[in-house]
Amino acid sequence: MTPPQMTIEREPNPSMPAKPLTAVTNFVAASVAAPEGAPSPIRQFLRARGSGGVADKTFAAVMLVCALSIFAIVLFILTILIARSKLTIAQFGFHFLTRSAWDPVSGDFGALPFIFGTLATSLLALAMAVPLALGVAVFLTELCPQKLRAPISFVTELLAAIPSVVYGLWAVFVLVPIMRDSLGPFLSKYLGWTGFFEGYNFGVGLLTASIILAIMILPIISSITRDIMLAVPTSQREAVLALGATRWEMIRTGVLRNARIGIVGAIILGLGRALGETMAVTMVIGNHPDISKSLFAPANTLASVIAGEFSEATGDMYLSALIEIGLALFLVTIVVNAIARALVWAVTRGTPARAN
Repeated sequence: MTPPQMTIEREPNPSMPAKPLTAVTNFVAASVAAPEGAPSPIRQFLRARGSGGVADKTFAAVMLVCALSIFAIVLFILTILIARSKLTIAQFGFHFLTRSAWDPVSGDFGALPFIFGTLATSLLALAMAVPLALGVAVFLTELCPQKLRAPISFVTELLAAIPSVVYGLWAVFVLVPIMRDSLGPFLSKYLGWTGFFEGYNFGVGLLTASIILAIMILPIISSITRDIMLAVPTSQREAVLALGATRWEMIRTGVLRNARIGIVGAIILGLGRALGETMAVTMVIGNHPDISKSLFAPANTLASVIAGEFSEATGDMYLSALIEIGLALFLVTIVVNAIARALVWAVTRGTPARAN
């Protein structure tokens, strides 16, 4: 004897639609009911819509044009610089980069003092800024209390938004007197035997320009390094700590080692900012075309000499020399970045960072 069938009546759910999806239901039913050998409505719909090959090819072509435009812009800038500096190129040739003369009156020019000033200030700025930036990044990501993390990060990023001329004014009224009256005599007294801190100290010079450059590139390196360190998985930190490592060992092997490629990239960006910085350096470097061992001595950079003397260039040869200095800055930037990329490859050997 079979049990009686029970029927359960469900109350209508107000959240459900009152009418079924008739279009979808009919479409699926027609697809199932399609005769054998005939294309289904779904296949007919896809055929009518097209394959999208034209749109894909158009998109790929546009992206290719965007990528090639970078090369076109670089070649255009290089071509204009070479064309506008052809007078000094014909007069001095490659020796323009190795000559120390700078006499606009007699038309005798050379870019070596400015190349020296550019490289010296940039490398000194990196030597001062990189350790401090790494310390700030490590503190913000690993050691900083949660309540202080946002304010410190905001202030650090705010430094990157300050205009260059404001840094220059601050350096003129604050940093130059400190260098002349306090820091300079201290360095001369205790480190003068090295030869780097001897001679007259006017407050302006290579060291002052390097300090202001270090302050300017500090937020760039620190912010990028912090973001790179935050991208390291938390499981990496926990795994190193689980093996019995200390906090410092965890940061060194679990975080810094995995973030080293990004950190080097941040340093390269900071170096690029230092190489091309103009106004702040022009206001505190002394603007004197000379090569000196002393960091107190006034000097000049490729960017600062262009900013300081371009408006005074009266003759064609003088103007051509300044434009060729811009070409030299362009080439120095390319060479320095190529060396930095080679260092990255030497460290990583082209392989992604991994924990050992």
